[in-house]
Amino acid sequence: MRVVIAEDLALLRDGLVRLLSAHGFEVVEAVDNAPMLLDALIRHQPDVAVIDVRLPPTLTDEGLRVALEARKRLPGLPVLILSQYVEQLYARELLSDHSGGVGYLLKDRIGDVEQFVESVRRVAAGGTAMDAEVISQLLVRRERDEPLGELTPKEREVLAMMAEGMSNAAIAARLFVTDKAIGKHTNNIFAKLGLPPSDDHNRRVMAVLAYLEAEPG
Repeated sequence: MRVVIAEDLALLRDGLVRLLSAHGFEVVEAVDNAPMLLDALIRHQPDVAVIDVRLPPTLTDEGLRVALEARKRLPGLPVLILSQYVEQLYARELLSDHSGGVGYLLKDRIGDVEQFVESVRRVAAGGTAMDAEVISQLLVRRERDEPLGELTPKEREVLAMMAEGMSNAAIAARLFVTDKAIGKHTNNIFAKLGLPPSDDHNRRVMAVLAYLEAEPG
């Protein structure tokens, strides 16, 4: 699996290269600034890109903006954003373009190696990997938003955990209920969001993206 990494801090960049290489990824390029990142993404068209939000030259939100530009040129390019904070405007735009293969993790989550590597694999496969804190900041909205307003509080809770990338079994374990109960909730969610029967993985991604694109309150 081919990866492009963008991180301006040399120590963290080298650590990501070593970590992903040790878990079977092929890091085709690791860069430290936004112009080099866009060039690398276009040239390599990797299976997944792991991108820091803040990159030179201004160290503000270049990483996110390059990710958006790259996905315009390469629709569906899987992107996992790493950040020390949540940049709401561009993050919402990235996560709501209906292309799948997106993630947004806070940097302190990298310490859980197994979870981080699984997140990279999930995004590369077209899924989502969302940090719970990111979700809590992005998903502020009016209860009357449609069709999300039709979801029960429990269904919204389940959908938020789906956004984290959790499976039905993992959600069931966290909520101390059966897999069957979560299956019922997810089916209700799909129905209320108007997602027709199809590949379950694809419907989960589309449900998460519908959730994330709702206008903030």
